[in-house]
Amino acid sequence: MSDVTFSAYAALNNIKSKAAEAAPKADGDKNEVAEGFSNFKAAIEQAEQTAINTATTGADPHAMVEALANAEVVLDAAVTIRDKVVEAYQELLRMPV
Repeated sequence: MSDVTFSAYAALNNIKSKAAEAAPKADGDKNEVAEGFSNFKAAIEQAEQTAINTATTGADPHAMVEALANAEVVLDAAVTIRDKVVEAYQELLRMPV
């Protein structure tokens, strides 16, 4: 069986590194948006890796279900945030100038 090396998250790493280069922050100042993307990416990658391990090596299926449930919660939160941002943008477009 060939080794699976697929990374759908390279774009997120690229965005995060460019954002860090563009706006250097003080040590005490943290970027909540970048932290949110990092948490989202980590949860999805963990679920993906757990599913791959379960499929290839027969690892604990309960761990896979737990990781996929966590990824689902994170994805639902990201979709809700996206919907709110789109709604706010559309509200701005409707404002008279």
